[in-house]
Amino acid sequence: MPIRVLLVGAGAIGSFYGARLASAPHTLVSALCRSNYQAVKDKGFRVTSPIFGDGGFRPEYTFGSPAEARQAPVKFDYLLVATKALPDLSDDSCLLEGLVGEDTSIVLVQNGLGIEEPYRKRFPRACILSAITIASVAQPSHGHIKHNGWTRISIGPYVPQPDTGPNCSEERGAQSCSRLVELLKAGGISDASYTITPGFTMNPSSVLSGETANQAMLNDPELSYHLLKVMEEVLETATKVLGKSLPPASASPEQILQSIRRNNSGSKPSMLLDWEKGNRMELEVILGNPIRLAREKGIEMPRLQIRIEKLRDQLVARFHTIVNLAAVSGKDRNNTAIAQYHIQTETAALITTAENAQSLIRQLQEMWLFGQLDTLGDSKARQQSDEDARSIALLLKQLAESQQPVASNASLEQAPQPAMVDEK
Repeated sequence: MPIRVLLVGAGAIGSFYGARLASAPHTLVSALCRSNYQAVKDKGFRVTSPIFGDGGFRPEYTFGSPAEARQAPVKFDYLLVATKALPDLSDDSCLLEGLVGEDTSIVLVQNGLGIEEPYRKRFPRACILSAITIASVAQPSHGHIKHNGWTRISIGPYVPQPDTGPNCSEERGAQSCSRLVELLKAGGISDASYTITPGFTMNPSSVLSGETANQAMLNDPELSYHLLKVMEEVLETATKVLGKSLPPASASPEQILQSIRRNNSGSKPSMLLDWEKGNRMELEVILGNPIRLAREKGIEMPRLQIRIEKLRDQLVARFHTIVNLAAVSGKDRNNTAIAQYHIQTETAALITTAENAQSLIRQLQEMWLFGQLDTLGDSKARQQSDEDARSIALLLKQLAESQQPVASNASLEQAPQPAMVDEK
């Protein structure tokens, strides 16, 4: 019997690992897609890699929605979840309703900490495997996965309370994990352990340092030293929270940074890519959850705390930039006026199309209405006057409903509903 895997979120990360699993013997991979659905359904995935060569695979089944996946005539052994982790905005565990059987394992290939609990609560008997990966991959066009030759992944079973209620036993979780690791090995991926610290350090620093790629940060002596100190803070806190030392085989902060420094592919952290595109950033799972977990043990993480505060400041600044742009475009939609305004702002490269503007507007509206800026308190959003808040809300509403051009050859259309699957 073949082993069947369903990719939930067929972005760059999920599709890359899907391709490696599909190359393992007796393994069939299906994909639950969103924006790349038609391209994948028509032609499958094309993967280019300096390590694995150029090739690709056509999924056994390609689905456009969870409802469609539930109608599949087969059961899946592994559900590989590679969506963006945004627990402050949505509970993606609901996407798996009707897909989890008695022998199904849920594999979370996502950023950050504290992502497992929603899945454990919804599917208490399912084996949950949590994976941390750092991989230089991108999807430059729908269905084309570009691997830049840098991949590390560490996987382990998530069994927080083995003696409380019905759940996946440690033994069953270990067996499921071992089988998945063997499949990845068969597909050419090593299961070598790799620490989680790069995500905490590289992600926020890339945005805060003026949109700087990985290697460029490490070639800057001041930034490199700063990254080292953040990694040391994370590792020191981890040992205190866990009450035990990290495995002897764990790479040191210096070794991790040296490995990243050697990667000359021009890779960027996922948070920087989100920032550049105006997408939601995974602040909660990368920064908020670690800070809260440490505080529960009476431990402060000042370097991480500074990062989330600075990022919050930048989000507030971007919010007001968009509001000002909306005000200008509302008064004078002449292309010259808009172009002049673009030159006067640091977001000229961001707001170049109607689609991009709408993405930013939705993100900012969600942050304002649902309190993402107030995650850990002391948010500048709280300081806005009631009148200012009402004006912003009205402006966003008008902008979302507008059909008039914002820039040349672009128009603002009715904002779509939040995506079913937010891919990485």
